[in-house]
Amino acid sequence: MSARRAASSKPGPAGTPLATDAATSARMSRQRRANTEPELALRRELHRAGLRYFVDRPPIKGQRRRADVVFPRLRIAVYVDGCFWHRCPEHATDPKNNAQWWADKLAGNVARDRATDAALTAAGWQVVRVWEHEDPHAAAEQIGALVRRSQHPS
Repeated sequence: MSARRAASSKPGPAGTPLATDAATSARMSRQRRANTEPELALRRELHRAGLRYFVDRPPIKGQRRRADVVFPRLRIAVYVDGCFWHRCPEHATDPKNNAQWWADKLAGNVARDRATDAALTAAGWQVVRVWEHEDPHAAAEQIGALVRRSQHPS
């Protein structure tokens, strides 16, 4: 049995199967959680528009879930979601290897996103979700308009 096959057949934590073979697992572990290229592009556009914000911060104190961009006084949390990890309706793909494990994992990500949105909304926050494929300039304009409306409610 090859080393790759042996690595992929061992169970993961608590007896769960591994998501993929060792090579794919190593590649996936190198995926950034913060400061991704789409996040940086959006932040550059927000900064260029004169907006100031916090980065990679939990909107609600004590909450483990962190927003990519936070306007705390205005209670606006911005998330830049990756198409694969958050199941973009346009670009989501279904891995063929260990398909059920990935389906469950990605469905869990989406459920956690919805729970986060609900918790923040219940606490008086406005949540903005931006897909990684969206134009950062257009997204920054929409966020800027929301910030201005929140600063000067009519």
